[in-house]
Amino acid sequence: MSGTETPPSSLSHRVPDLGAMVLLLAVARHGSLGRAARDVGISQPAASGRIRSMERQLGVALLDRSPRGSRLTDAGALVTDWARRVVEAAEAFDAGAQALRDRRDSRLRVAASMTIAEYLLPGWLIALRAERPGTAVSLLAGNSAAVALRLLAGEADLGFVEGLSIPEGLDGTVIAHDRLVVVVAPSHPWARRGQLTPGELAGTPLILREHGSGTRQVLDAALAVHGGLARPLLELSSTTAVKGAAESGAGPCVLSELALGEELSARRLVKVRVAGVRLRRQLRAVWPAGHRPTGPARDLLALTAGATHEP
Repeated sequence: MSGTETPPSSLSHRVPDLGAMVLLLAVARHGSLGRAARDVGISQPAASGRIRSMERQLGVALLDRSPRGSRLTDAGALVTDWARRVVEAAEAFDAGAQALRDRRDSRLRVAASMTIAEYLLPGWLIALRAERPGTAVSLLAGNSAAVALRLLAGEADLGFVEGLSIPEGLDGTVIAHDRLVVVVAPSHPWARRGQLTPGELAGTPLILREHGSGTRQVLDAALAVHGGLARPLLELSSTTAVKGAAESGAGPCVLSELALGEELSARRLVKVRVAGVRLRRQLRAVWPAGHRPTGPARDLLALTAGATHEP
């Protein structure tokens, strides 16, 4: 087939658009171009022009016009029957598409890393409920690696992660910034130190989150040039468990500043400065590559704008 030929599946340029067919059906219903124009919400001159354009396009007269109204010609009656079937099919198509949108909008599956799930998402979900009270939201909390896997498996519509970069196979955008801090119980010797060296932090067994967590990724990367992390004192899978172990005096831990407000205010934990180490990270919303969020997921993403936590 040459580049100038029309593909077999293409409609002829003589097929009128859907709006013109709807107008023709209104004329047939009302027997008046003026009443048909009001029915479809356009002016009479615009309606008259559209019918004439349709007649030129088809190459046949559709209406006999007289002071008493507009009557379909024989060809017009036949075209009207065809148009009615096309419009009914379009209405069925529209209703089906709306049903798909309603089903999509009736639920939202969110996967989020632990810090975001516990300290940022609740406020966003409350705001989303005010906008979309009919949307049921399910939240799957895990580490950043688990969030990526759920998105890639189609088990979540939108994800939030804390790692150093966007996981492979996903697209994303930065929604907030965060800082990791070293904390100890007040009874720990570090509580009376002005600051630590990077080597001291790297060489000390710490209470840590598990591999795959955003917190662990940032800490591993920051201390790689200082000999890398020592073997963990404890390796725990939740922020709450890490804080509890540190409060008990078991040892130092490194956590998001977002998660430590209450403990630092009550001095159940004490912040320890570390010289020469950057422990900042970006928090991201992520989704499968090439599939920008729609519906409730798009609305939740919009609610994260302006919510940046900047330490």
